Amino acid sequence: MNTVAAPVANPSVTASALREQLQGAGYLADEALVTSAWLAQALQRPLLLEGDAGVGKTALAAALAHSQGAQLVRLQCHEGLDLAQAASEWNYGRQLMAIRLAEGGEQRLKESDLFSREYLLERPLLQAISSERACVLLIDEIDRADEAFEAFLLEVLSEYQITVPELGTLRARQVPQVLLTSNGTRELSDALRRRCLYHYLDYPTLAREIAIVKAALPEADTALVEEAVQFVQRLRREDLAKTPGIAETLDWVRALHRLHPQALPEDMSALLLTLGCLLKTREDRFMLTAERSRQLIEGRRSVGVAEKA
Repeated sequence: MNTVAAPVANPSVTASALREQLQGAGYLADEALVTSAWLAQALQRPLLLEGDAGVGKTALAAALAHSQGAQLVRLQCHEGLDLAQAASEWNYGRQLMAIRLAEGGEQRLKESDLFSREYLLERPLLQAISSERACVLLIDEIDRADEAFEAFLLEVLSEYQITVPELGTLRARQVPQVLLTSNGTRELSDALRRRCLYHYLDYPTLAREIAIVKAALPEADTALVEEAVQFVQRLRREDLAKTPGIAETLDWVRALHRLHPQALPEDMSALLLTLGCLLKTREDRFMLTAERSRQLIEGRRSVGVAEKA
């Protein structure tokens, strides 16, 4: 059952070409992030992306897969994640049915018949290992999984293989491009960090976030986009329980474009009605009063877009 892993990285693809590919997929990445992603491809190393929720870590994996015509396989990590959920497990129901069908016939089943790939349920890690085509494996929010799961994951990331006791070692047909994301809720092991290339993804600058919103919502008025993004950038400096990410910015601009297509509303009560797109906790919502919202809006008028960029 063993197969020899083959490389998927295309050495002819330069960092600048990768940046153009990502831009074509709707993802605007800066030079540092593009270089990290390109090096991960060229060196066939996993890329660990750390940063706050909402800065575009998961979106990068989707953009890489889309831009390169690769399959995207996602493993969403959570507390208590085990091998059966992450890698594979036996289809016990189907095995039992096969046994019962064999009991009524003349052919007898051997143990090896029941423990074959036919009865193996492939979970995300094994799906990526077994993929016949180029694959991007996203291991999302690895910091939410237990440390014991990290130890198993090292085998996958070191040799691109998974050991199933009844079958042996299953090696990758195509080495997947692996992205791990972490929101920093717990410290990751040194062994996992050493295995990966690393990049910290921060919130975008004002100019970059404006460009992201314009690319995603070309129909929105430019003045509205600039005013809204400047407001969000200032809002992120507040003491919030949940800082709004890029997705929240896009949702808010979409809402404003429908309600007030030219600029931010002068009426603070109208503005406050839309803040459910940005603020996702009761504490944050009641902290941002009409007066504080007005101060944030007036603050953005004192600094131009060019100066902030």
